[in-house]
Amino acid sequence: MTKTYLRYRRRITILACFVIISWMGLCVRLFQIQVLHGSQYQKAVEKQAQKKQKIPATRGNIFDRKSRALTRNIIHYTLSVNPKEVIDKISIAREISKRTGKSEKHYLKKINSNSKFEYLERNLQRETLGSLLTKNFKGLNIEREYRRYYPHDEIAAQILGYTNLDDKGISGIEKDFNDYLTGKSGWISKTKGWSGKIQHKSGMPFQEPINGNNIQLTINLDYQTILEQELLKRQKITSAISATGIIMDPETGEILAIATTPGFNNNKFNSTNQSSHRIRAITDQFEPGSTYKVISAVSAIHNERISLDNEFNCENGTYEYYTININDHEPHGMLTIPQIIYYSSNIGTIKIAEEIGPNIFYSISRDLGFGQKTGISLDGEVTGRLKPIKDWSAVSLGEIAMGHEVGVTAIQLASAYSAIANGGYLLKPRIIKQVMNSDGNIVYSEKSTVIRQVADEGTMKEVRKMLRGVIIDGTGKNADIQGFQVAGKTGTAQKWNNGKYSNDQFISNFIGFFPYENPQLLAFVMLDEPKQPYHWGAEGAAPAFRNIMIRIINMDDNITPPITDNDISISEFKDNYLVENYIAPVEHSNKLPPTLSSIAEYSNKAYVPDLRGLSMRKAMNTLGNLGLKPKVRGSGKVLSQNLMPGSLVNKGTICVVELQ
Repeated sequence: MTKTYLRYRRRITILACFVIISWMGLCVRLFQIQVLHGSQYQKAVEKQAQKKQKIPATRGNIFDRKSRALTRNIIHYTLSVNPKEVIDKISIAREISKRTGKSEKHYLKKINSNSKFEYLERNLQRETLGSLLTKNFKGLNIEREYRRYYPHDEIAAQILGYTNLDDKGISGIEKDFNDYLTGKSGWISKTKGWSGKIQHKSGMPFQEPINGNNIQLTINLDYQTILEQELLKRQKITSAISATGIIMDPETGEILAIATTPGFNNNKFNSTNQSSHRIRAITDQFEPGSTYKVISAVSAIHNERISLDNEFNCENGTYEYYTININDHEPHGMLTIPQIIYYSSNIGTIKIAEEIGPNIFYSISRDLGFGQKTGISLDGEVTGRLKPIKDWSAVSLGEIAMGHEVGVTAIQLASAYSAIANGGYLLKPRIIKQVMNSDGNIVYSEKSTVIRQVADEGTMKEVRKMLRGVIIDGTGKNADIQGFQVAGKTGTAQKWNNGKYSNDQFISNFIGFFPYENPQLLAFVMLDEPKQPYHWGAEGAAPAFRNIMIRIINMDDNITPPITDNDISISEFKDNYLVENYIAPVEHSNKLPPTLSSIAEYSNKAYVPDLRGLSMRKAMNTLGNLGLKPKVRGSGKVLSQNLMPGSLVNKGTICVVELQ
């Protein structure tokens, strides 16, 4: 043993030294790995073993003014592959083909690609996938997502718009308020188990998603449905190429319904013509014809240039105005301003405008919002067309007064007539009521905004009387609703095509509100190229207005008839303005409508509204919005109140309301 050891001692020593040195090197390396660089390597291991999986945020929904859902988010699935990881390509292609109806070759082409990622299908519903959800094909990824769904199909489709496959808004409210509706995705960490299966374990890091905000519109779903149904019905009856309508609260500027037919189903937006997707009430301009004649009446009264009993010679229906011949629908002799409006005399309107002059006429047109955007919170609004005076020809004043040489949008016309209805205040139309986060907190809201005061209440009161006269014995008889004192104006305009006015293409429109003394609702209806005799505003658009409003009245208890049965008559017009040579008193007032009181907005004061005839619910809401405390006695509609309407009181004052 000793001889052997001595014989191999040198080798043993070398080997031992090698082992010791190797062991020392190993210890040093382990020290480096575990101590010096331990955290670094630990993170690398964790990174290899863990996978961060995205948790998509849920898109916010859109609701009507009564909190009824106009959108939904339903579960959909996305199928994708990493072609390099797929083992059983044929089986995957076969299984998906059986469920979608597409050929196996279609999917095999994608699975055999050289890319690292391929979508096989997107936006599939659970029922389509069936048992495929339970099968585990290596390389096939099945991702569960939410996709937009519109439960009312065509209803309000243009307003709502739609989203693409990535859930991004590309039209309507979905696009304009995409940043509010889109949430922020979260994530969750998962790790590989011993079997290699990815799984989540408690204690691992994660980030919760932040869901998108919900939006409440001013739209009333019931009103919207009625409007679209009646517009489509009237479009078909008149053979018009399209029909546009707006329903508005003239006291607040809230849009209650807005639509153009034919519409589309935003669940199938790819299958319809893009022209039906736009909100034509704000994107398309047209010559309004006689609905623009009210500008002359407002200008004359507001500036006190012409007395209401002044008579204008309407030339028995034929008049040479500079180089053009002007004709009335019916021959008239001497007419007052009110009579010119409700008989819709072209000749009389021109003579009023000439008496007023271009400066005042243009100023009132601008003050009522024509030639400029209304500011509604929707993308795509146009300014319309109102030429500056310097660009007018010799006949422009008369032509514009008749509603020619001027381009308006439906929303502009509705806003202007709302100013007449509410006593002279041009309001910013609004369609967004409020935006709320997932906790129900309001993050954005739109309130009634007065753009400017156009004229005083006295002026607008006289104009409302004229518009009531249009309905009683003028061109608007077909729009009247018994017991509700409708006021409004018809309009007929030839379309401008190829450098001249067409003889067979017309715009038929009507705009009205009721009751004329204290308007609750305003609506505009326009038919594009209806067939004769529906091309007249009186025959085409006016009956549609009536049908829409009758359905709303019969459906909504909050729409109430006038408090009194007092109404003007045609004999009142004739006696006051023509026979007795009566000059109507012009009342001047700076009082805002109750819902728009500047004093109420900027101080602790509020004007008391007239609640008589309102439902209990509407009366309580009105008082609450003004900061007044309601005390209700009885049931039914409001019979009386202890606070005098129009009086100025402190906010918090109790208003005792007697119901019947």
